[in-house]
Amino acid sequence: MVLLTVARLGRYSAAADVLGVNHTTVSRRIGGLEKALGARVLVQTSDGWELTEAGRSILGAAETVERAVKSLTDRGDSPEGLSGVVRLATPDGFGTHFAVPALVRLREQHPQLQTELITATQRLKQHRSGVDIEVIVGEPKVHRAVAVQLCGYHLGLYATADYLRRNGEPTSLAELAEHCVVYYIEQSLQVDELDLATERLPAPRQAMRSTSVFVHVETTLASAGIGILPDFMADPEPRLVRVLADEYAHPADYWAVIREESLRNPAVGVTMDALRAAVGGV
Repeated sequence: MVLLTVARLGRYSAAADVLGVNHTTVSRRIGGLEKALGARVLVQTSDGWELTEAGRSILGAAETVERAVKSLTDRGDSPEGLSGVVRLATPDGFGTHFAVPALVRLREQHPQLQTELITATQRLKQHRSGVDIEVIVGEPKVHRAVAVQLCGYHLGLYATADYLRRNGEPTSLAELAEHCVVYYIEQSLQVDELDLATERLPAPRQAMRSTSVFVHVETTLASAGIGILPDFMADPEPRLVRVLADEYAHPADYWAVIREESLRNPAVGVTMDALRAAVGGV
């Protein structure tokens, strides 16, 4: 049970909190398990503790123990449904528009199921300690995990009518060089699919940049420039006008990555089903 908890959370201290013991107890029990097996079951990485081959080989046995213990405390056909904690990491736009509604509906079905949502637009971390489901932009190359495509969308150029009235509406992509463009900070993005969104665009004379897509939307709504925005966020906003729609629409898609040890967790399965349902109309 200690091994399984550390494998899911990636840190001894987090596992100790969940198990109701101290950090030293977790370390001692892992040490005792490794001594009994004659092999290391965990290895420390920059992102936390990860299972070794020996650790993965006994993962099934650990899950069997977990199910057996859980069966002693479950109330059979309890209407409360699944319990436990599912941890997700998603880009902030996906998290707000899709994940939050999905998790709210999921909690209505399973009141004892807890979820934790981490939002950040970043590339996939091969060591995903402490996260059951990671949603990223673009198809990932994964190890010891499963990748599932969730939905596609497009980045487009948007501005307010007030901005276009004051600054003129560009008639070609080349004319964007004369405008202020709102988008991510290039040096901090590190997401290839989003980096490629500006490949066909000229370098703007002015730019307003941020690490948050919500800042992009609000900056564009403030008539500060032409924003490169996701269509599912910008199209419903009546104050925004699509610019050069026939010339620019950059495709992107969301993928979910699920850890090996999370695949057998029923709570993770229903969470994935909820995410798929949430993006079904996109």
